[in-house]
Amino acid sequence: MLEDKNPELTPISHYGEFGLIKHLTETFSFENSSTEVSIGDDCAVINPEGQKVVITTDVLAEGVHFNLGYVPLKHLGYKAVVVNLSDIAAMNAKPTQIIVALAVSSRFPVEALEEIYAGIQLACKHYKVDLVGGDTTSSTSGLVITITAVGLEHSENMVLRNGAKVNDLLVVTGDLGGAYLGLQILEREHSVFLANPNMQPEMEGYDYILEKQLKPEARTDIKKKLAELDIKPTSMIDVSDGLSSETLHLSDQSKVGFRIYEEKIPMDSLSISTAEELNLNPVMCALNGGEDYELLFTIAPADFEKIKNHPDFTIIGHAVDLEQGNFLVARGSNELVALNAQGWDAFLNKGN
Repeated sequence: MLEDKNPELTPISHYGEFGLIKHLTETFSFENSSTEVSIGDDCAVINPEGQKVVITTDVLAEGVHFNLGYVPLKHLGYKAVVVNLSDIAAMNAKPTQIIVALAVSSRFPVEALEEIYAGIQLACKHYKVDLVGGDTTSSTSGLVITITAVGLEHSENMVLRNGAKVNDLLVVTGDLGGAYLGLQILEREHSVFLANPNMQPEMEGYDYILEKQLKPEARTDIKKKLAELDIKPTSMIDVSDGLSSETLHLSDQSKVGFRIYEEKIPMDSLSISTAEELNLNPVMCALNGGEDYELLFTIAPADFEKIKNHPDFTIIGHAVDLEQGNFLVARGSNELVALNAQGWDAFLNKGN
């Protein structure tokens, strides 16, 4: 039994389902006036105060989306929140509440769940969102975290995927490819450890890309920056499955094609050098890697002057007629390379 092997750890059965939820959430506080009723009742009550409600949900499953061989539980809790808030940010809305559901096997003590919830709480404080409900249940296999996020926004400020027009400029925030390359380093060092547990992992110097993978951030700051520039995107999506895949989503919903210029794709120098170290094409990592959680959006050509020199934004291409398709314009040669949806797909990709 767990108690015998680890007398210092607390089995989940010590609390029971409802006692466990109360224990894990009793230190959470609330930031939003729209939260009227939260944990402790049958349902949460959210007052949208005249705004539209946007809702999203994501499931993270052990062995599919994360590997506990190298992912700290606190980081996992934080990231589980971020991947949902990124979707809210992609609607140009403000995230306000989350609901958390966990399925856990008996191999996890209460202290492990406390670590996950510590990460969730850190994300809630950082992004000023309220945890208003959730559930726990047993699992016969691994750990599954499901988070539903709620956001609020006035109709006139919301941005969908379907508004891009021909000649609109394609813009991305931050830099791309880092999260995927951080994953490659974690996988490499984990494999070395499994082969020889006495070997020390070589993580030094990879801090930026490891953080991009283990503790990404949702670009909830972009909404304010765009407002300050007096820019409302015509379409927007978050980069969770790779630049290529997300561009194709915008194309499908807006009924336009895109040209992306290879030399314009923003990449951090560490991402480039790590890709070269691993014999990977840096641009392919940006196009197909995923998990960057940057925002990809289109703007009207008239907004070019407002955004062209801003450090948070890079114009990487433009929209064309749908019949012209979606292509990467190769550096130097101007050769057209078709964009393919080769990013992350939980039903096609095996676990991390």
